[in-house]
Amino acid sequence: MSQTVDRALSILPLLAEGPADLGQVADRLGVHKSTALRLLRTLHEHGMVYRQSDQRYRLGARLIALAQEAMENLDIREIAHPHLVGLNEQCGHTVHLAVYEEDEVLYIDKVESRYPVRMYSRIGKPVAITVAAVAKLLLADRPEAERRVLAEKFDYPLYTARSTPNAAAFLRELEKVREQGWATDLGGHEESINCVAAPIRGADGRVVAAMSVSAPNVVVTADELLTLLPLVRRTADAISGEYSGRTPVKEVTP
Repeated sequence: MSQTVDRALSILPLLAEGPADLGQVADRLGVHKSTALRLLRTLHEHGMVYRQSDQRYRLGARLIALAQEAMENLDIREIAHPHLVGLNEQCGHTVHLAVYEEDEVLYIDKVESRYPVRMYSRIGKPVAITVAAVAKLLLADRPEAERRVLAEKFDYPLYTARSTPNAAAFLRELEKVREQGWATDLGGHEESINCVAAPIRGADGRVVAAMSVSAPNVVVTADELLTLLPLVRRTADAISGEYSGRTPVKEVTP
């Protein structure tokens, strides 16, 4: 990267911490004030920084608008898919990606199991919201008052003996999931299907999606599936890092 570009970009995280004057910027960059001023003027011309009346600089409205536009146009499915495929290649089981929209949790991506026995699910289909591991993660991240309102309005069908029976039990489960940072569905929807899930977070730390690994008992036991939890969480963290911008995407050299 060009030294000039590198220095100019280094100014932005500095100003994200709060307004700074010319001397502070020069000191942080390790350059003369004239060099820092030239960089700041260029950034100012492009709306990336703004000079206040006290002669200190802060991030500009143009930069904030660009960041907001970029976040709105991010496609979590596009970012996550290669990671889901990689996870599937490592474990062989069905991998799902889900989001919360308009009081429903929907699958938006799926990588099929490599085993002959597979679970039935499809992209675009709502999950069983009171038992699904991905649903627990997405709802556990909601504010407490909202969780209580949602819990009271849900129905609680007893799919199996392990299904969540009522709102009180559901709220306890959400609190547990919120504290531990992961979720399971061990035969709650279908007796023969187990699932482990981890959250995907945006730049603000909020859960924007959830991913899971599911498998039938005839392929892997619940205890064996739980041993994959660290791998599932690492995959979710990798997606979170790329989605939030914390982890730069590696360029592929032709």
